[in-house]
Amino acid sequence: MKEVIAIVRMNRMNQTKKALVEAGITSMTAKEVLGRGKGIVDFSLLKGAEKGFEEAITQLGDSSRLIPKRMISIVVPDGLVEKVVSTLIRVNRTGKSGDGRIFVLQAKDSIRIRTGERGEAVLDEV
Repeated sequence: MKEVIAIVRMNRMNQTKKALVEAGITSMTAKEVLGRGKGIVDFSLLKGAEKGFEEAITQLGDSSRLIPKRMISIVVPDGLVEKVVSTLIRVNRTGKSGDGRIFVLQAKDSIRIRTGERGEAVLDEV
């Protein structure tokens, strides 16, 4: 069992939900987050800005701003990981900086609170 965490653009969320449902993945959690990727940061400007030099702050501009994104968490059986990942990539890849990230983590257990069921029995199965 794996947890797939994806950070995607806000404007791609509806297409992402639709594509996941069409792929048979109906269970997910999403929340609004703020973040940024590597980007291009001139560290000499950053040091100058930290020291309070107005010129450095002006040149740095908005490059250190945090960008609104959506974080999606999906726990699936091992056999569905590639389907989820390929769906996320297909829908969210624009080829431009800021398309997002996907992380795949091991999930130790899953429990349905209402019934007490455990393990993969509580997950989507396609």
